[in-house]
Amino acid sequence: MAYSVLVVDDEVNIRKTLEGVLSDEGYRVISAETGENALDAVSRSLVDAVLLDVWLPGMDGLEVLRRIREMYPLLPVIMISGHGTIDMAVKAVKSGAFDFIEKPISLDKLLITLSRAIEREALRSENVELKERVERKFRLVGDSPAMGKLRAEIAAAGPTNASVLVSGENGSGKEIVAREIHRHSRRAEKSFIAVNCAAIPEELIESELFGHERGAFTGAFGKRRGRFELADGGTLFMDEVGDMSPRTQSKILRVLEERAFERIGGGDKIRADVRIIAATNRNLPKEVAGGRFREDLYFRLNVFPIFVPPLRGRKEDIPHIAAYFVEEICAEQGKEKKSFSGEAMQRLLVHPWPGNVRELRNVVERLVILSMGPRIEEDTVRQVLAVELPQAELPFLQAFDERNFRDATLAFEKSYLERKLRENDFNISRTAEKLGLDRTSIHRKMKQLGIAPEGGRR
Repeated sequence: MAYSVLVVDDEVNIRKTLEGVLSDEGYRVISAETGENALDAVSRSLVDAVLLDVWLPGMDGLEVLRRIREMYPLLPVIMISGHGTIDMAVKAVKSGAFDFIEKPISLDKLLITLSRAIEREALRSENVELKERVERKFRLVGDSPAMGKLRAEIAAAGPTNASVLVSGENGSGKEIVAREIHRHSRRAEKSFIAVNCAAIPEELIESELFGHERGAFTGAFGKRRGRFELADGGTLFMDEVGDMSPRTQSKILRVLEERAFERIGGGDKIRADVRIIAATNRNLPKEVAGGRFREDLYFRLNVFPIFVPPLRGRKEDIPHIAAYFVEEICAEQGKEKKSFSGEAMQRLLVHPWPGNVRELRNVVERLVILSMGPRIEEDTVRQVLAVELPQAELPFLQAFDERNFRDATLAFEKSYLERKLRENDFNISRTAEKLGLDRTSIHRKMKQLGIAPEGGRR
């Protein structure tokens, strides 16, 4: 793709020289001899960078720069001048210029600077697009009274610096709530770092959270920053905190009390200004009463508690959420826009949604793939939910269809284990603990019964 460069200079020889050189390098060149013409050109043409002389008849280059910054803050502007001074260069850069080049212009330096300016602009545009895409993906959808209450709590908690404990069932949208709190906070321009405490092996979680020094343990080939350090100035979202070991709980409590930590293998105290948002699907007061979670840590995290209601408790939101997912997935997969028939939506409304919003998104994705026309019909919804229902609500009925006792027992075991794994978001350790089994037994049963890890989810 040929990039467009606007050359603004009142000297015709300079314009012609730059036009020739830049055209030879593959750029598309637009020229203007005054500041007014330059502003007109950027408003009518797609311009990727501007080479702008400081001394111009009428409106000078610095004023043109100021106006371009107001209208197109990401457009890179390189100032050029034959009467440049250090003060002028500093003033231009402070006003938002990418760089300042003196005449006579070194063409090599100009081409390098121009390339860097366009490359930086492309990266910034890509970052903005990625940020907008992430924000769209983690958007809170729904207008039910339950969602109204949730939004009010987010608005109240956001601007404060208080720790927030978000609770709710698996798939109910706890991370979305955490991101909304961050977006409403004074830390919104800083990092939002998420860590799933249940997904990281016990022996690695301290390294993940606090980082490590080179040689701290076998495999530590270099220094690495932990999540606390990466979240400095921003928000650290700790999901599934109820699954942390007593040792890790103790470490986290110490960081919250001292606001400082040490990398593994290091002796220096590192201070990080981090706001903590924790989340869990466990009943933490019950975990505290059972001695499995530290009471002092619970009170540290639970300064502002927020409960995310399950989808079955706010079914009036399902049409809005399903339509939002359809639009998002059609756009992602390049499919034509689709909508639900009334009967299809009614079928979605009567489903119990044990997997909450996450299950709804997976179902909608399959519906978008299977539906050929612009309408998603009831038959397609029934087919897709028929795959979901035996796992979620009808585990025992499959067993009754088997011919002998052994096959019926295996069918029941499979349905029972799948349901328990689903309830625990396919966390093997948690499922084993709740069923009174060890992890090895769970893995052996999954292999024997043909249960895929993660339940075949993405």
